[in-house]
Amino acid sequence: MAKIIPFKAVRPVADKVALVTCKTYDTYSSAELASWLDYNPYSFLHVIHPAYANAQKITLDKRFRGVALKYQDFKQEKILFSEEDPVFYLYEIQAKGQTFTGIIAGTSVEDYQNNVIKKHEDTLQYRVELFKDYLHQTHFNTEPVLITYPDSVEINTFISLRKNSEAIYEFSTTNKEKHTLWKIDTQSEIDFLQEHFEKIPNLYIADGHHRSASAELLYQQDKHLGNKNLNYFMSFLIAESNIKIYEFNRLIRDLNGLTKDEFLKKLSEHFKIEDKDQELWKPQNKYEFGMYLDGSFYALFYQFNDKNENGILDNLDAQILYDKVLHPLLGIEDLRNDERIDYIPGKQSILVIKELIDEGEFEVGFMLYPSDIKEIKTLADNNLIMPPKSTYIEPKFRSGLVVYEL
Repeated sequence: MAKIIPFKAVRPVADKVALVTCKTYDTYSSAELASWLDYNPYSFLHVIHPAYANAQKITLDKRFRGVALKYQDFKQEKILFSEEDPVFYLYEIQAKGQTFTGIIAGTSVEDYQNNVIKKHEDTLQYRVELFKDYLHQTHFNTEPVLITYPDSVEINTFISLRKNSEAIYEFSTTNKEKHTLWKIDTQSEIDFLQEHFEKIPNLYIADGHHRSASAELLYQQDKHLGNKNLNYFMSFLIAESNIKIYEFNRLIRDLNGLTKDEFLKKLSEHFKIEDKDQELWKPQNKYEFGMYLDGSFYALFYQFNDKNENGILDNLDAQILYDKVLHPLLGIEDLRNDERIDYIPGKQSILVIKELIDEGEFEVGFMLYPSDIKEIKTLADNNLIMPPKSTYIEPKFRSGLVVYEL
């Protein structure tokens, strides 16, 4: 049984919402960050990344205090305001022909601890500790955990009907996305959602494993303070049929001392190889891999007859590529930290991979077929962890739209 709660959010005043909200700051280039900070005084980037020009010269502790102070400035200047009562929100993102719609709510740290909220990715302890310290010092979070749940006819119907009501926000952004936010504040609606989510046995983290782990660590550290907001963390709950899962493609800087012919020969031990020359070929099915090497595209078809009898993790395409190619042939052991490997989200054109290799920065690239939600849930249900950078999942939430205070 999954528990969700409404909460007293902080959000932008309506006339400034399009100016305040922003993408996560690490998705901006240095030039983009500088431009937004120079020309938009309302951008939430001023809050989450204060003292941008001196960021490398100050301690993390001082930077976090700066975030907290700037956040209070935005509230005092009435750029942000607090809801009077706890509410849920219905949030919709329209982007490039896709529409994502879900519920913004507080989800339970206890559910996370008890595996009612399930995980499929590993976390890095230093990142968990870092974000925990950030939350401890700033006392707010504006990046919800993206959580998916099995489709519910009742919840889907509620969402569809609720979208016919008047929104509190409706705005577009410079990356050509349209954002709409509705407030769910009547007791009957709140009760309805809580009752129906209680019927769902498990929720699944799609994106935000570090954020949820940090929330749990903060709860353990500060629960003695009696702050009930620590018992929950903000989440964007979206039906599993409504998320978009992309692969992460791999770029490798060298062939680990192998010649092209030697590498292809070793690959042929596990894969049927088809030379596609200049055809921009991408995998069409599971157990298929694309490769770009020395000016040509290749199709790689995994050739083991016992593949369906292997373990769940062994059947994962990202794991197959690591077990059969990246580790034994190319000498990549640590997928997170090896400087010889880099990653490109599957939503980007494979021409990006071609260009980076043609320019000489990398020597070979691999394109994967994206995992599906069934595969992710099966891994999570069996307490298994995907290899790093296995999935890139949308939608992505805008910072500064809804703030959960701690």
